[in-house]
Amino acid sequence: MPTVSVVIPTYNRAWVLKRAIDSVLAQDYRDFEILVVDDGSTDSTQGILESYHQICVVRQDHLGVSAARNAGIARAAGRLITFLDSDDLWLPGKLSDQVAFFNTHPDALICQTEEIWIKNGIRVNPKKRHKKYSGMIFERCLELCIVSPSAVMIRRCLFDEIGGFDETLPVCEDYDLWLRVACRFPVYLIEAPLVIKRGGHPDQLSRRRCMDRFRIHALKKILESDLLSPGQYCAAHAALKKKCAIYAGGCVKRGRVKEANHYMRLSRRLRI
Repeated sequence: MPTVSVVIPTYNRAWVLKRAIDSVLAQDYRDFEILVVDDGSTDSTQGILESYHQICVVRQDHLGVSAARNAGIARAAGRLITFLDSDDLWLPGKLSDQVAFFNTHPDALICQTEEIWIKNGIRVNPKKRHKKYSGMIFERCLELCIVSPSAVMIRRCLFDEIGGFDETLPVCEDYDLWLRVACRFPVYLIEAPLVIKRGGHPDQLSRRRCMDRFRIHALKKILESDLLSPGQYCAAHAALKKKCAIYAGGCVKRGRVKEANHYMRLSRRLRI
């Protein structure tokens, strides 16, 4: 069986999918399998996938990126699992550096690499709030997602501990998962930038509006989970109150007073 399983979820991304797959095939580490989960694409994705004999294709109805990643995890044979979003790319040493990290850190369960950000074809520098850290990073994860699916490598056994991606979330599904991971386990950082993260295109999920509404849902889940220490609970509750206030203020400006009241009540309902 392969050491590493590479899961690539895709939906109508024929225009970038080939470059993503080719960046995996160009890795200097070779003990891997590629599972591409086609989430009900209606473009020319199928033709592109049929041109490869080195990959396993999983096809499903359009159920969303969480369901696609979970389907890949279920089919994966490797003891280490990685994800690559179909609009991102890997540099050739990505897998070898992370496998070497796990070989020298047998207690580690998850690590990620640094990234190079490309927006609309131009390299940009991440803002300070996007800075990645190594270790117990739960409190730093609360404002926004600082763990990237395309940058992580995870021991398969970790999913037995924390479960998979929440298939009810259309966005922020990674934020939800990393909260469940980071409150219990260290997330290690390899400082070499080994992922090219591409953004700015119209179908980028993180460009959707109301992202904080789904982050609020994830925070509510983790606060009700009994996983948090007292300090983690206070930090998460403060983050929830802040996001509820901001989101409710936006609702008021748009005349959605009932929705605004719901989110203000939500932050008061949970124990402190």
